[in-house]
Amino acid sequence: MSPTALGRSEWHERQHESRSQRIPLRPAELAAIILFWLFFAVLNAAGRLIDPRIPGLRPEVTHAVLILSFIEYAIWALLTVPIVWLAHRFTISSSERASRLLFFLAVGVVLAILVDTISSQFRAHLLPPPPGRPPRGMFTNIIRFEFLDDFMVYLAVLGAALARDYFLRYQARLEETTRLQSQAARLEAQLAEARLDALRTQLNPHFLFNTLNAVSTLVERDPRGVRRMIARLSELLRHTLDETDEQEIPLDRELDLLRRYLEIMEVRFQGRLAVTMNIAEDVRDALVPNLVLQPLVENALKHGATGAEGEGRVEVSARRDGNLVHLEVRDNGPGPIASSTSSGVGIKNTVARLEQLYGTKQRFSLRAADGGGAIAEVELPYHTERATA
Repeated sequence: MSPTALGRSEWHERQHESRSQRIPLRPAELAAIILFWLFFAVLNAAGRLIDPRIPGLRPEVTHAVLILSFIEYAIWALLTVPIVWLAHRFTISSSERASRLLFFLAVGVVLAILVDTISSQFRAHLLPPPPGRPPRGMFTNIIRFEFLDDFMVYLAVLGAALARDYFLRYQARLEETTRLQSQAARLEAQLAEARLDALRTQLNPHFLFNTLNAVSTLVERDPRGVRRMIARLSELLRHTLDETDEQEIPLDRELDLLRRYLEIMEVRFQGRLAVTMNIAEDVRDALVPNLVLQPLVENALKHGATGAEGEGRVEVSARRDGNLVHLEVRDNGPGPIASSTSSGVGIKNTVARLEQLYGTKQRFSLRAADGGGAIAEVELPYHTERATA
């Protein structure tokens, strides 16, 4: 079944589960198994040959002892692979611990009896008993528990196989956890980007509608001014479309965008608007959210400058304070009470974008200014394109 039919995440999960169900013995592990049992075969053969209880072994007996040692451990080398598979296939889980333990013990008894019987047959063939002493049969060996040594060997092999299985499963879960954490981080970043894009798609139409509304108010009174406003609006829209994929831009570019907007507003206010900018030189290359100043200035014009007695004034300032950038928009209107109660999409989206981009490292406030008016202040981390490259 393809990833398209299952869903990409489900397909990956099934692929990972399928891999974890196999866990084959790697060539290095097979080589280690062979060397392990070969070492014990040599050790066992040497021990039998130098056993002080057996004085002066004949050459034919020495040969038989060596062959028997290698045969017995070759059998266990062959059985190690299925035991490893068995331990993985029927791993001991918390819900079935008792039944699985009984199953493994039963398998161990059967294998131990089988190995002991095969070894006894080879032993009887290579080292026949003295005359008059018949070889012991399989049932006699079982009754005398001759298979206990082989059963202990089986338990040791099973323990090693279970330890390997638990280690590989833990490693697989660790890799899966790492993969899921990485995937979650990517999804979180994509979600944040989608939220920012959604906020900007709300902001741009809102700004466009407000500007067109300003144009409509001057259609009959100032046709020449309307033509200037439309030309500036065209430049402004082209500028915003060119930068639609950028969430942050240098402050200098943001100020250029703001000037285009203010040129439109100066036509609308017909000489009743004064705008001043106090921008520190050491902050001009700082990255700020795209279109962060325009909604603040728009709010200052709508709820501040239009309600001021006489000329409306807006002051835009930016300065750096250590690792922070301070942006301020001040007006000479009636104050923050009227501004805050009527602030709309522009201010709300600006606050939401700041939270999405910088989390708790940002601050936004709207407060009364000394001497009247309101101040909208934005505080965000100082960083530049060079620092983030």
